[in-house]
Amino acid sequence: MKAVVERCAGIDVAKKVLNVCVMTGAAELEPKVELRKFGTFNAELNRLRQWLLESSCTHVVMESTGSYWKPVYAVLEDSGIKVILANGEDVKARRGHKTDWNDCQFLANLLRHGLIRASFIPPQAIRDLRDLTRRRRQLIGDASSERNRVQKVLEEANIKLGSVLSDVFGVSGQLMLEKLLNGESDLEASANLAQRKARVKIPEIQQALEGHRLRDHHRSMLRLSLEHLAFLERQLGAIDAAVLQLIEKEGYHTSFELLQSIPGVQEISAAALLAETGTDMSVFPSEAQLSSWIGVLSG
Repeated sequence: MKAVVERCAGIDVAKKVLNVCVMTGAAELEPKVELRKFGTFNAELNRLRQWLLESSCTHVVMESTGSYWKPVYAVLEDSGIKVILANGEDVKARRGHKTDWNDCQFLANLLRHGLIRASFIPPQAIRDLRDLTRRRRQLIGDASSERNRVQKVLEEANIKLGSVLSDVFGVSGQLMLEKLLNGESDLEASANLAQRKARVKIPEIQQALEGHRLRDHHRSMLRLSLEHLAFLERQLGAIDAAVLQLIEKEGYHTSFELLQSIPGVQEISAAALLAETGTDMSVFPSEAQLSSWIGVLSG
């Protein structure tokens, strides 16, 4: 197979070491191969960049191994060299031939012959937005886990609010929890804290509280969870503000508003979609591939 890239490099990325293979030479000839090893500290990454530039490399490929590729990409991003991020599943070396040196040569050879499908790497601003929206999703998961811990402690203390109230963490539930944590012994008074539609359930709420076995230990565990939930709420608020600020600063407001015109898509979902796809749709060859990228393709 004829080569299509005459000056390229393959980088095998690890936490502490980078094994690099540079292949140069005319497409119709066997390439000259040079191998070097670099560390992952900044000085070493700058040495790598300088060597690639001196070798007149036009393309570089590396696997998307965890987050180890990101510092290398950051150093090479504005160098004028086209950096290609390869999916590990697409570039698996042959079984029994896998070593760090073989890997970087294998990658360079695939790149030289145009056999690597590049992964989508959005611009820096979109990557920053993606960090924020993914962090938000993680915090939502943390909050859900913390609410489950609260429910578990309440069940252990024989408090059945979760069986009566549709949301223990709504206004009514929060008021009752606060009373219980403060050692309120008048269960009727606690039940009467029910708000709005929950007031029709006051007799059931009182039954859910009667005979509870809430000890000081339970109160301590509940306070820890509620304090963590309050902290997570503050974090979510800070992230939401940062997301809106970044969208405004980078001029993504039009795309952001357009995404919200889709039925069922509001601010949070629109920001997540924008972070995952960016604003340049030309990187997706078809509507089906765009849908597949964001995980909504049927089947």
